[in-house]
Amino acid sequence: MPRYFFHTRIGDDRVADAEGTDLRDPDRAWEVARDTIRAAMAEPGNQARLIGACLVVTDESGDVILEFPFAEAMLSGPGDGRLH
Repeated sequence: MPRYFFHTRIGDDRVADAEGTDLRDPDRAWEVARDTIRAAMAEPGNQARLIGACLVVTDESGDVILEFPFAEAMLSGPGDGRLH
């Protein structure tokens, strides 16, 4: 099973995910990224600090699989990827 790493980029700062997560495919990585962002944004006081952040998902070789802006995760509906 492939391993994906979920790095957070806030402006020029980067919080690296050193452990990663084993997931079946990039579609599941997208779902995990969305859920991770939504959980972070649900914490009181995080919205203003994180709304411009981006979750960068890479594979084991460091190749970028997707870049998921926090603001975009807040727009899509639960599980469907559509904008409200």
